[in-house]
Amino acid sequence: MLKICAICGKKSLTGRNVVRKGLAKKKGGTGKKIVRSTKRKFFSNLQKMRILINNHPKRVYICTKCLKKGKILKV
Repeated sequence: MLKICAICGKKSLTGRNVVRKGLAKKKGGTGKKIVRSTKRKFFSNLQKMRILINNHPKRVYICTKCLKKGKILKV
């Protein structure tokens, strides 16, 4: 089972961790430089729940926004 919201299709996003070195220009330096960057993931807030899909109970991942909006029927 993939970590994707069964209602809206929300999933994790990719991004980067950026490491900067140097003294800022406003503090008298030559400016901050990007030294390296590593890949990372931003995970969405998914909860595993039993809900009714087509009148059958199923265990799926649901994002908290869909939970708050009341788009699901709990078993």
